[in-house]
Amino acid sequence: MKSLDLRGLVPACVTPFTESGDVDHEALAVHGRWLAGLPGVKGIVCNGHAGEGASMTEAERGAVVKTLVDAVEGTQPIITGVISDGSRVAGEEAKRYGEAGAAGVLLYPAHSWLRFGFQPGAAADRYRIVGEISGLPQILFQYPDVTKASYNLTEQLKIAELDSVFAIKNGVRNMRRWDTEVPVLRKEVPDLQILTCHDEYLLHTMFDVDGALVGYGALAPEGMWELLQAGKRRDYPAARAVHDRLLPLTKAVYHRGSHMEGSVALKLGLVQRGVIPNAYVRSPLLPLAPEADDEVAAALAHAGLGKVL
Repeated sequence: MKSLDLRGLVPACVTPFTESGDVDHEALAVHGRWLAGLPGVKGIVCNGHAGEGASMTEAERGAVVKTLVDAVEGTQPIITGVISDGSRVAGEEAKRYGEAGAAGVLLYPAHSWLRFGFQPGAAADRYRIVGEISGLPQILFQYPDVTKASYNLTEQLKIAELDSVFAIKNGVRNMRRWDTEVPVLRKEVPDLQILTCHDEYLLHTMFDVDGALVGYGALAPEGMWELLQAGKRRDYPAARAVHDRLLPLTKAVYHRGSHMEGSVALKLGLVQRGVIPNAYVRSPLLPLAPEADDEVAAALAHAGLGKVL
């Protein structure tokens, strides 16, 4: 199966909405074109957590894929989140996204696993089924260690050995596991592309990866690319300088009561940067307190990130 080269920055874009709650496809296209033209970007992920994928219907998610595919005109692969619980259902969903132009799949764990966990081998079987039905290359999505849907090393290796799986989006958020499991993945599956999604732990994880698949990349792609380059050079002082410049923005976006509030704050920042026209979100997300807008604006200024559109 054909793979994708995501050795660089892979922003997870937001989904703009109108005041009435519909997907704002014009704003989405602008967002996609801006990201596609930036240095270091190797692909764009849609319908993820940052894109509020779970709050949309499958038809809406398919339309998001098509809008982005048309907007970037082949300059970047569009990768979509797939969230259906049943593995065959997820495979059929992924297949329809492929027909809309998606080049790859970021496959979520079955939602029921978050509460109840999963049987050994079930995750690898899920990836196998979705790959066979859709014919699309897949990214292994490693959930945080605090959930019951986080794959142990044995399960990760089973998934990574599948022909359809070419990368891992590692968001384990347990640095002990990161430091012990990533070297084993490197050794046992050397072609597996390792991508961090630790938006709030970037400094630690940026030295061990091929790329970064982050919602943060949708707001501050310039800083993310600079940080990733420093990590690849093993240049800690340079990476630390970028980290410290971004830290107020990291706090304003991701150091909130819930990580999901980061999706709302991303939109506030993108409005500040002139990329999208408003910060409307869909339930179950809610608007942030009024002072959050000023916090994000001040943090963007500290990071040297101004209007781009």
